[in-house]
Amino acid sequence: MRYLLSSLILAVCFSCGSYPKKNGFTATANSKENIVNPYFSNTSKDYVYKANINVFDKVLGGIFIVKKLGENHHRVVFTTEMGNKIFDFTFLGDDFKVNHILKDIDKKILINILKNDFRVLVAENPSIENTFFKNPDSIYETRIGTKKYYHFLSEKKLHKVIRVSNGKEKIEFLFSKINDDIAKEIQIMHKNIKLEINLKSF
Repeated sequence: MRYLLSSLILAVCFSCGSYPKKNGFTATANSKENIVNPYFSNTSKDYVYKANINVFDKVLGGIFIVKKLGENHHRVVFTTEMGNKIFDFTFLGDDFKVNHILKDIDKKILINILKNDFRVLVAENPSIENTFFKNPDSIYETRIGTKKYYHFLSEKKLHKVIRVSNGKEKIEFLFSKINDDIAKEIQIMHKNIKLEINLKSF
C-alpha cells in the first residue's frame, strides 16, 4: 500500500512537470523581462465584443464589455443585445466581486470558472516562473492566482494562453486579428467541460 501511494505521488509529480517536454519546448535562461498582455489595458477605451457563450446546455448571446478602471482594476459585463445584464463582475487586485448575475446561471462552480477565465484576460503582467522557446514562439510558464499557465508570444505579441494541470491542457485562450493592442477575436475553450466563449470585436 505504501509503495502504491509513493508510486502515485511520483507519477503525479512527473506529469506536472512534463508538459514542456512533451511539447518539445526548449528551456531558456530566465530573463528579467516582463510579459505584457495589452488587450484590456487602456483606461480610455471601452472594449466591446459580440459574444456567444456555450455553457453546459445553454447558449447565451449578447454584448461583452471590459473596462479598465485603474491599476489592476477591471469591470467585466455581459448583457443581452437589448441591454439587460446577464452578469457583471469587478476585479480589483486579488479581489473579485459579483455585482450581478442572472439567476439561471448563479451557480458557484460556474462563477468560479468565469472568474478564473476573465482574470486571465485582464491580467496584464503575470508572474513568470520559467521560460521556453519553440519556433516561432517564446513561451512563458506563468502563475495567475493559484493556477499555472503558458503564455505564447510570437513577434512579441501574445496569441495564446494554455491553462495546464497535471501536465494536461485544460483551457485554451486564443487571441487573433490583433491590431493596435486589441485582439479583435478571442476564443476560450475548455477541454474537460462543456464551456466555450467566443468574442468578436465590434
